[in-house]
Order: sequence, then structure tokens, then C-alpha cells
Amino acid sequence: MSIYEIEVTDIRGNTTNLSAYRGKPMLIVNTATLCGFAPQFNGLQQLHERYAGEGLAVLGFPSNQFANQEPADNEEILQACELNHGVTFPLFAKIDVKGRDAHPLFKHLTKEAPGFLGTKRIKWNFTKFLIDRSGRVVRRFSPTVVPERIEPWIRKLL
Repeated sequence: MSIYEIEVTDIRGNTTNLSAYRGKPMLIVNTATLCGFAPQFNGLQQLHERYAGEGLAVLGFPSNQFANQEPADNEEILQACELNHGVTFPLFAKIDVKGRDAHPLFKHLTKEAPGFLGTKRIKWNFTKFLIDRSGRVVRRFSPTVVPERIEPWIRKLL
């Protein structure tokens, strides 16, 4: 299955797939507003502002699977991201990113780009996946890698 065929629900509850991003590099991130890495929202927003005009799509997928750091509902998540971090890049409905009930998108991403020592499991919030214009997962970045350090990889795809 192509990444573009995977069904997703945006933060406002509209179901779609990722076909709107066909031909664009994507940076897909699992997020949590109460996480210690939440300041990365600012860096993600900067990447969005800097490169959206060249085609980059930054996509945020909230998850509450790590230490209950995203307990809010979708509306509260959207408000927190907008008010606290100025987020204007697309956010999607809260999902599971690991385990038996992991969303098909994250099953696809972790299969295509395993983590350290080949592990497929997402270990924490703000794991990032960079996808090229053809929908191929190019690289996985750990939560500790700040968005600014991904910029050279993004520029290569633009």
C-alpha cells in the first residue's frame, strides 16, 4: 500500500488520505503538547514557514501513549498548539503510534524506517519521519533530534 492511500482523520474530524501531499516531501511527527520536547513545535513551525512554499508538508499526529502527555481532546490540542506554539501546519486526530492498535500510517512508517538496532517501535513523542516526493520514507529521526538539525535533509528533497 502506498503512503498516499492511508486513511487519516484531521484534527477537526474530517477523514481523508495523504494523496493531497503526493509529490511533496513530508515530515511526519508524533506529537504531545505536555511533553518535554513540546518546544520542538516551534522548530517544526519554522520549517513549515520556511519550506511550505517549496512543497514541504509538516504533519503532526498527536498521541497519548507516552506518560499521558497528550490527555486533551482534539479541540484542546489544536488550541494549545495554536496558542502556545503558533502552529499553522496540519494537525491530525489523536492516534496510537505503537502497539496492536497503532494507526496504519505509523505501522507503515516504522516498517519502512526502523529505529536504532532495527526496532520498529516508536519509543517516545516527537519521533520524526522524512518522506520524499515519491512517498518513500527516507529517514527516521529520534525525539532528541531537533527540527533544525533535519533542515539539511529537507533541503536535499526540495
